[in-house]
Amino acid sequence: MRAHLQNMAPQLSSSFISIALLFAVAFANFGQQAHGSVFEFSYAGLHGPANWGSLNPKFSTCSSGKLQSPINIIKNEAVENKSLTPLTRVYKRGNAILVNNGFNIGLHYEGNCGVLIVDGKNYTFKQMHWHSPSEHQIDGVQYAAELHLVHLSDSGAIAVVSMLYELGDADPFISKITNKLGDLAKDACAGNEEAQIPIGALDNKLLRKNTRKYYRYIGSITSPPCTENVIWNVLGKVRTISKEQVEALKAPLGADYKQNSRPLQSLNGRKVELYNEFSD
Repeated sequence: MRAHLQNMAPQLSSSFISIALLFAVAFANFGQQAHGSVFEFSYAGLHGPANWGSLNPKFSTCSSGKLQSPINIIKNEAVENKSLTPLTRVYKRGNAILVNNGFNIGLHYEGNCGVLIVDGKNYTFKQMHWHSPSEHQIDGVQYAAELHLVHLSDSGAIAVVSMLYELGDADPFISKITNKLGDLAKDACAGNEEAQIPIGALDNKLLRKNTRKYYRYIGSITSPPCTENVIWNVLGKVRTISKEQVEALKAPLGADYKQNSRPLQSLNGRKVELYNEFSD
């Protein structure tokens, strides 16, 4: 289905292109691609990031795209935009499933458990996943981990909220799923690399703290097929994560995926905008 949509894209109407985009994002983020003997890409060796664009025609944007992510955000080069508004995030309690996507660990939600409002447009909260070390950097600093909260609009547009973590106290949200992460690692050891463990009702209020500062730019999904025109919102407040929690997020992954951060990509003239509640 995915390949058929991409091959037919030039003849499709804009509405069908949006649907194709939705499918591409679903595959890129929900762990439907293969890696190693099964999947098509990895983070090391011949299938690593430098070669993603040549591994599959569907991945060509990874090398040819001009709006790729992640990037290094340089604070004194970010342009403050007074027209930006606070990120409105309304996350509700929802039934969650902890998933080993093969190339990252994520939480998928059943039904509608939240919404992100960007420039007056609604984006439904679909899933989250972690990268370690962080993919985005700020002033050249790479952090211990990064969380991506992925949202989709009805038209298939993508908006991601990124949270950076430095080593320190345990993160309260991850603490809620620590035992399940251990179960996921056991399943991986048993040969079930794409295990799914029901979490049940999970309160997401710890994810929606007030956002007083964030950086915005237009980029891409950070794993193949590297779909572009993603609205990135990288939060300025850095949270803390314990060393044990980082190890728990890595434990279920194969050797080529424990360091699952894509290298920095060129800005190619893009502007990074800043929202700062406390600016004059």
